[in-house]
Amino acid sequence: RLLDFIIQEHFPSIVPSSSDRYLEFFSTVVSETANLIALWMSVGFAHGVCNTDNFSLLSITIDYGPFGFMDSYDPNFVPNTSDDEGRYKIGNQANVGLFNLNKLLQALKPLLDPRQKQLASQILEGYGQTYYIRFTELFKRKLGLLGDSEDDNYLIAFLLKVGLFC
Repeated sequence: RLLDFIIQEHFPSIVPSSSDRYLEFFSTVVSETANLIALWMSVGFAHGVCNTDNFSLLSITIDYGPFGFMDSYDPNFVPNTSDDEGRYKIGNQANVGLFNLNKLLQALKPLLDPRQKQLASQILEGYGQTYYIRFTELFKRKLGLLGDSEDDNYLIAFLLKVGLFC
């Protein structure tokens, strides 16, 4: 009942009576989470505590806690002084997003039939590609790159590696 309420109130593109509504919901959350984290990365934002209770089904940034912004790219930047192991370092945000989405899928599995479970797993497997595409689009825009050249990806990787922009 709670998930049906969330879908009805916050996901108007999903037909509430659809037998695949939970699968559509999960697909939307996966896609929008990848987009949100790519947006964070494009401005050098490190959330600081990306655990499951600090992620929103609506893919909005909540519970900023010990967040921070980088002046230049450092994948090991950790704004949370209590994160001694670097679990929530900026370079790990996309992986933590995947971890959290996996936990969401575990919670949804009792509501899914076998076919939907398989499709949901495939959707989750596509998270990395969705994130990478959005991340690349955002950084290309920052650089004013309008084409679709493989060299653009190398340039982005190089500039991030040398810490020239975030």
